[in-house]
Amino acid sequence: MTNDTRLLSAALIAFGAAFCSLYAMLLIWPSGWAWHEGSPASSDYFMMIAGVYATLGIFMFRAARDPRANASLIWFVVASSVVHALVMGWEALRNPMMQRHLIGDVPFLLVIAIVLGVLMSRASASSAKVAA
Repeated sequence: MTNDTRLLSAALIAFGAAFCSLYAMLLIWPSGWAWHEGSPASSDYFMMIAGVYATLGIFMFRAARDPRANASLIWFVVASSVVHALVMGWEALRNPMMQRHLIGDVPFLLVIAIVLGVLMSRASASSAKVAA
């Protein structure tokens, strides 16, 4: 395992843990993560998103074992995080009551996309050098 793959595996585990703890993050800092008032369970939408992200987090743990073999999942995390951040950023700008998300979940998703994207690119480049 190369250093790039080790860093990628560590990032997948860290971000996978964050995805799995979305519900807990909402309890700790609701204004940075929730798009609704009240308890987390009071929003069917939030519970669905928390379930989807927890599932994705578990698969990120699995991908950490062999990132190159799970490249499509990792690139999905990168792309979907960018799209999610852009949509959420747009909605936060349109609704002044939601602008706090511009310092919560929007940058969090962009950091995930950038870190995983850079580490995947490095891992791909290093495997291409080894193959050549």
